[in-house]
This record gives sequence, structure tokens and C-alpha cells, in this order.
Amino acid sequence: MNNLDGEHFNNTYSRLPDYFYTRLDPTPLENPRIVAYSPSAGQQLNLEDTRETRKKLTLIGSGNRAWPGSEPLAMVYSGHQFGAYNPQLGDGRGLLLGELVNTRGEKWDLHLKGAGPTPYSRFGDGRAVLRSCIREYLASEALHHLGIPTTRALCVVTSDTPVYRETREAGSTLLRLARSHIRFGHFEYFFFNKRYEALKELADYTIEHLFHDLAGMKAVAGSDKGYQLFYAEVVHLTATLIARWQAAGFAHGVMNTDNMSIIGDTFDYGPYGFMDDFNWHYICNHSDHSGRYAFSQQPDIGYWNCGRLGQALVPLFDDVELIQKALDQYPQIYTQTYTRLMLDKLGLVAEEEEDAELVRDLLQLLHDSHCDYTLFFRTLSSFPSEQAVNQLEPLVNHPSLAPWLDSYKKRLKRNPLDDQNRQKRMKQVNPKYILRNYLAQQAIEKAEKGDYQEIENLMNVLVSPYDEHPDFEHYAGQPPEWGKKLEVSCSS
Repeated sequence: MNNLDGEHFNNTYSRLPDYFYTRLDPTPLENPRIVAYSPSAGQQLNLEDTRETRKKLTLIGSGNRAWPGSEPLAMVYSGHQFGAYNPQLGDGRGLLLGELVNTRGEKWDLHLKGAGPTPYSRFGDGRAVLRSCIREYLASEALHHLGIPTTRALCVVTSDTPVYRETREAGSTLLRLARSHIRFGHFEYFFFNKRYEALKELADYTIEHLFHDLAGMKAVAGSDKGYQLFYAEVVHLTATLIARWQAAGFAHGVMNTDNMSIIGDTFDYGPYGFMDDFNWHYICNHSDHSGRYAFSQQPDIGYWNCGRLGQALVPLFDDVELIQKALDQYPQIYTQTYTRLMLDKLGLVAEEEEDAELVRDLLQLLHDSHCDYTLFFRTLSSFPSEQAVNQLEPLVNHPSLAPWLDSYKKRLKRNPLDDQNRQKRMKQVNPKYILRNYLAQQAIEKAEKGDYQEIENLMNVLVSPYDEHPDFEHYAGQPPEWGKKLEVSCSS
């Protein structure tokens, strides 16, 4: 099977009425060349990593050739941005090329980011720049291999086409894969425009194609019960996603409702950041002056965004109290998921009543000591060895460390795992390597000079972040001081 031949498309979204989108082709880039390709993502499409594959993807990714069987379109949607409703949104610099089905029967959206202007570009040029494409490429693949639901990135293409931001930059594209590109904002668009029949069409389409495996869904499709099951599942997926972000120390940066995936994937990477020194109130987005999307706010924002989706679904319900009942489950789902993830990071098998306090005390200790979050848990994975204790003391450098380690050691005595098995399990959930901002920045600066090797080097560790990788040990250390002070904004 060769999924570059165009025989395996099933473009269901393009079969919806034309008020869901605008059909148009990408605007070609000049003198394109491929910057990066993810063999792992390519496997989802049954693509072989060959010179011919990369050559074809360079042409497709630059808009100079159509993927046979694709039907490009720009989706229309709206959304709440930094808490305020914006009705003028939609795919302003990206196109849904089509939906490709692999040999396992899985459907993957192909989306070209940076494809040129669309009717929803809002006076923009519809282009993306190399730095933003590299950041999304690295981050989406990094999160995927950490086990966090996310869109994927197939390849990055750059060109000689000039794009003007603060300076002149190279027009570039990212070819993104996702199980769906439907956002909370799709539903808001039709709700706020009072197009309730279209809203129902969208909900029914989403349920049929993305939530058809919900228990009993076929029997209750198109009813209050069916829509409640759908909404409750979206709430569940969103709460568990954000719990995974929190446990990994990941901040998204722009949790607008138009950046929220209906299937609970991490979506639309911009000024994201993995925390270096732990700070509950970490703000990764330099444009977020109020701290609305600070790390500590993400769980509440997820709840708020689910509330906005629930509001948009009101016209589908006879009994709107069912919406609130589903939304009310969010805090419990989030807390249970986050607690379990944190206990896994601590190597604790069964939960005890005092464990919540153990976790809270640890997070307070990390916050007060400004300790590197990833390095702490990776080092703790070797506790109680003398080497681990000797490494933890300078890493944390806080008087509360010793009392916390004493409490932890006592708790481990009631843990059913011996030290060896516990340490092994902890190293399977506490990564040695994460995509630190300064590492991404170094790769970007080299790529802008035509050297793409650093991207490949980073991907070597990001695709297996729990392994040791002795040849890349320098990626696992604390960042330099300048690396902790990088400013990333929405334009990134």
C-alpha cells in the first residue's frame, strides 16, 4: 500500500454542506526544501521513509503539488480568545487537505499549516515561518512519545518565499496529522450565529465519525441521551488531557476555545513550554499579560472551556440540566487522573489517604526551591540509593527536602513493590529528556542557517525520552540561565 497514490482518501468532512468550509488550493512556495520528516508519524500513513517519499512531500508540503485524492478546504469556526468571544475566526493560514485511511482502518486528517491566505485570514498573509513550524514539529512528536494525546507532525518544508514578521523570514509549512481538526469553536460558530440546524449536523457528524464507539450510542443517537453521552465524553477527554499536561510539567500557553480539540488532543502549538524550574504560576506565553493561561490555571481553564462548549450545545437538548450534570464530573475526573499520574511518578501502586498530602507537600517544596521538575523526578527514580540522595540535595537545596524524603521513605515501606521494580517503573514514567525551550531555540537558529542536523539529534531522544541515550547526555541537564529566560509569544 502506498498512501501517496491517492487511493485511500475518505474525505467525509468535505461531504458536509459548503457552509462548513471554503474550498481552495494552497498558494505555492518558491524553491521548497524539506527540513524535517518524522518516520514515526509517517508510519501512521503507511509511508516508507525513502528519498522519493521526501521528494513528493516537499512538493505537497509547499503547495506545488496536490496529494492525489485530497480535497483542500479551509474550515470555518469561531471561539473565545483570552475569555472574549471572537466571531471572526476560521482556518486563516491552514488547509484541511483531506482524510486518509491507513491499513488499520484509521482515518487521519492531513492539514497543511502555512498554506497561504484564506477567506478567514483576517488581513494576514496566511503564511507560517520556519521557527513556528519547527516548534510544533518537535513538540507534537515529543508529547506523542510521552504518551500525551496530541496531533502529530509529518514534515516541515521551507522555501525562498519571504514572509515579514518583525523581520524578513522564510515562508514554511508544517504538514500535520490528526484524528480530527474539529474544535470547540466549530460548535460555538453555529451557536452564536443561531444556525441550530447546522449545529445539529455538526454534532451528528462528530458523533458518527469520532464517537461512534461510545456504549449505546447507536441506540440513543440524535436524542438528549446521545448528546449527553457525547458531551460527557468530551469533558472526560479534556479533563484527562490537562491532568497529563500538569503531571508532565507542560504549559500550552493559549487555551482559547478555538485551540481545544473535540477529541481531547493537544492542539495548535504556539508559545508552549515545558517547565524547567518548577513554578506553579509559570507563564510560558509572553503575550499573556494577565496570566490567564498560567500553568496553575490550566485545569480551571479546561473546565471553563468545557462550559463554553456546553453552552453551544444547549439548542440540542430538551433538558439542559443534562449538560450541567456532565460538566460537574470534570473536577472529579481531573483530580482522580492527576492523582494517579503523580502516584505513578512516585512509584506508588495503591493510593492511601495520606498520599494527597505527600504530593501537595512535594509540589510546595519544588515550588519554594525552584527545583528543576523533570530532573527531580528522574533522580528520585533511583531513590533511596546514596547516589540519588547526594544528587537530590544540591538539586533541591531546601531544608524541607529531608523531612519530605523521610515521609516518602516511610510510605515506600507500605508499597508492594521492592526498590528495584519500583525504580524500573518510575523510570518508565519520569522522562530523562523533555523538549526544553532553549533546545528548541538552538535547533531553530541552526535550521535558519540551513543546518537541520540539530532537529534530527533532538528527535533521537524525544522519540524515546525514558531511555538513557549516553551520546546525548547534554540534552538532559539543567538549561543555561539564558535558556530559562527565553520569551515566546503567540507569534511563535
